Amino acid sequence: MNTHTDQMNKWESEFGKKYTNRNIITIDEMNNMYCRNIGITRTKLNEIFLSDLNISRILEVGCNIGIQLIILSEMGYKNLYGIELQEYAVDKSKEITKGKDIHIIKGSAFDIPYKDTFFDFVFTSGLLIHISPNDINSVLKEIYRCSKKYIWGYEYYSDIYESIKYRGEDNLLWKTDFVKLFTERFNDLKLIKEERFSYLENPENIDTMYLLKK
Repeated sequence: MNTHTDQMNKWESEFGKKYTNRNIITIDEMNNMYCRNIGITRTKLNEIFLSDLNISRILEVGCNIGIQLIILSEMGYKNLYGIELQEYAVDKSKEITKGKDIHIIKGSAFDIPYKDTFFDFVFTSGLLIHISPNDINSVLKEIYRCSKKYIWGYEYYSDIYESIKYRGEDNLLWKTDFVKLFTERFNDLKLIKEERFSYLENPENIDTMYLLKK
């Protein structure tokens, strides 16, 4: 699929590079940020959702510099892959993930460069919120296609599909019920687990972590 959206153009621009530079952080910094926002570390969330699963090959779609993959690596997971649209972030990831079993390449969520069911487990963390509602089904289809068994996500949540400003700009961020989008589109996907977290300082803001299984 040869798709290039307005949002993709934005993330490949200087705007996206600035985002990457703001988010070059350590595992401890990431965990502290999660604690401040929702009262639990990202590492602990991963343990809650993944500890009972038998998975050997994992893909993150929209991995940026790969910090989520590094957390999984530190937890003992192997065969970790990531695709990232922004070339600058991919270059940075090579420095940050050096020496680890993490493989990050440039790629689009609209055309994931791997064969069907290549991964046991495909996940996103703050990626689906940046896909326009007009395009979201194409991305869900690619994630579904590449996963043999599990789909995992951490995204902003809303009961409705709503657009919100991102760093003062429109048409860059949306929140909705992504579990509902997946399960309504793919009849064989079953929800295994979901938890929603209200922000400690802004309870109207809610994140969701979910695990789906084919």
